[in-house]
Amino acid sequence: MDFIQILVLAVLQGLTEFLPISSSAHLILVPVIAGWQDQGLAFDVAVHLGTLAAVVFYFRHELQLMTRDWATSLARRQTVGDSRLAWAVLFGTIPVGLAGLLFEGIIETHLRSTLVIAATTILFGLLLGWSDWRGRSSRDEHSITWRDILIIGCAQALALIPGTSRSGITMTAGLMLGLTRAAAARFSFLLSIPVILLAGGLKTLELIGAGLPVDWTALVLGAAVSGLSAYLCIHVFLKLLERIGMMPFVIYRLILGGILLLLAL
Repeated sequence: MDFIQILVLAVLQGLTEFLPISSSAHLILVPVIAGWQDQGLAFDVAVHLGTLAAVVFYFRHELQLMTRDWATSLARRQTVGDSRLAWAVLFGTIPVGLAGLLFEGIIETHLRSTLVIAATTILFGLLLGWSDWRGRSSRDEHSITWRDILIIGCAQALALIPGTSRSGITMTAGLMLGLTRAAAARFSFLLSIPVILLAGGLKTLELIGAGLPVDWTALVLGAAVSGLSAYLCIHVFLKLLERIGMMPFVIYRLILGGILLLLAL
C-alpha cells in the first residue's frame, strides 16, 4: 500500500464508521474508482482499532461514570446513576452478536453484491430522512427503556446487511422512538464500542490464524489517521447535528446509492 491509499482508506474508515452514510458502500466505490487492490485484513484491524480508540477517548468521562455505576448496581442489585445506560449498551449489543453468529455465512455469500449495497444505501437513507422528519425529539439517552433497547438493538443487527450503516440504522431507530438527534447519535456511538471491539477481536483472531506478513508502518499510520479522523468526525457531527439535521446525509446516501446502481447495472 502506498501513502495515498493508506491515508484515504484510514480517513474513510474514521468518517464512515460514525456518519450515517454506510462504510461498505464507500469501501466498494473508492477502490473501484482508484483501481486499488484489497488493503488486507491486517489494515482493516488497524483502522478499526483506531476508530475504537477515538470513540472511547471522546466518551471517556461518560464511560468512567457508566462503568463505576454499573459495578455499583451489580453490588447493590439496583439501578445506580448511569448504570441504566451501561446496561442499555450491553444488552443492545446482544442482537447483533447473535445475528452475526447465525447469519454470517448467508450475508457473506448472498448479500455483498453492489446491487444489494446500492439498494440498502437508498432504502435506509430514505428511512433515516423520514424518521428525522417525523421524530418527536424530546428524550435523551438516559430515558431509554427496555423496549427501546430491544428495538435499537434489533435495528443494529440489520447493519450486518452491507449498505445499511450501523450508525445510520441505530440513529434512525432512536429518532423513531422519540430521542433527540443528539441523544440518538450519542447512544449510537456508545453502542459502537462493544461492536467494534467484538469485530476487531474476531478479525485479529483471523489475522493470527492466517499468519500473513505485516506492514507495521502502514498499520500504525492507518490506525493513527483513522483514530484522528473518527474523533474529529464525532466532535463536529455532534456540534452541528441539531442545526443541520439528517437531510444532508440522506441526500448524500441517495446520490451514492444511485452511483452504485449505475456500477451494478
